[in-house]
Amino acid sequence: MWIALGIAVVIVVGAYAAISMNQSHSNSIGVVNIGYFANINHAPAILGISSGTFQDALGPSTTIKTTLFTSGTPEMTALVAGQIDIAFVGPDPAVNAYIQGGDSGLQIVAGVASGGAVFVVQGNSGITPGDAKELAGTTLAAPGVGNTQDIALRYYLKENGLNAGPGGNVTVEDTPNSNIVALFAKGSITGAWVPEPYGEVLIQQYGGKLFLDESSLWPNGAFSTTELVVRTAFLQAHPDVVKDIVSGVVTEISWINAHPSQALTDLNSSIFALTNQGYSSSILSAALARMTFTYDPLETSVAAQAQHAYAVGDLQQDPTLTVLSGVYNLSILNEVLTSQGLPTVVS
Repeated sequence: MWIALGIAVVIVVGAYAAISMNQSHSNSIGVVNIGYFANINHAPAILGISSGTFQDALGPSTTIKTTLFTSGTPEMTALVAGQIDIAFVGPDPAVNAYIQGGDSGLQIVAGVASGGAVFVVQGNSGITPGDAKELAGTTLAAPGVGNTQDIALRYYLKENGLNAGPGGNVTVEDTPNSNIVALFAKGSITGAWVPEPYGEVLIQQYGGKLFLDESSLWPNGAFSTTELVVRTAFLQAHPDVVKDIVSGVVTEISWINAHPSQALTDLNSSIFALTNQGYSSSILSAALARMTFTYDPLETSVAAQAQHAYAVGDLQQDPTLTVLSGVYNLSILNEVLTSQGLPTVVS
């Protein structure tokens, strides 16, 4: 499930000095609660917190407290319940929570990452990469029911004539990424659809082979894997705090894209501080090569992902454009982008 860290993060990693945000720090809130994962798809969150970029954006009068999650569904439950205010999360849990909450519980205010999700199978399985029919009779895994990779796996199986439901010809186990690695290492599962760096860990450390990179299924390889989501009540009460965090995310994304080598080093240090688990530079390099960090929320892909969730029964309501019309609030993002001299995002 999820682990409450409940700490104000004060780690400064590598040679990265926090970038001054030049904010007026007009917010009056004492604490902001942020949820995120220790996955590299969440690198802007991991580094934004550990480097002090987010704290600089908020100013000294606001304390950041964090909760580390392993799946988006419990993270969205915590957000809607008011246990956290801001979340870095995959699009499927966010859209599901938005629809279930009567279109009022949360809003997506920025993008974070595109790509970085792969389907890996056992190297000795005899399965031909990309040949879906050879998956019949296998046991596969994904990180949590309703998770973005879980939906991607189930939709892929359905589109290729395979049945992951009760009595079907494929079994899907939903379990945290760390347990997926353990199951793969023991040979208890044939394959897994996972976010990075877990996919590359399965390949380099446990002899897995890449069945497919999810980006190959999307136009131009672009699809959302992480969004910045805010509880609507918090956004309405503290738009200045949300603006500061969005500003920090944009700054962090720009820094990561301009300093990939240093970002890799700092990210590894920060993940180790969070999980006591580090990765080789070869694993992180290969994993990071499969993704792009972008503040564009990639709305077209999110709408398609929502349709995929509906197709496999995760969403009970058809996520038409009308239904999803209020899930995005990009006004703060575009205000930040304009202030930083960057192109705005057209919704």
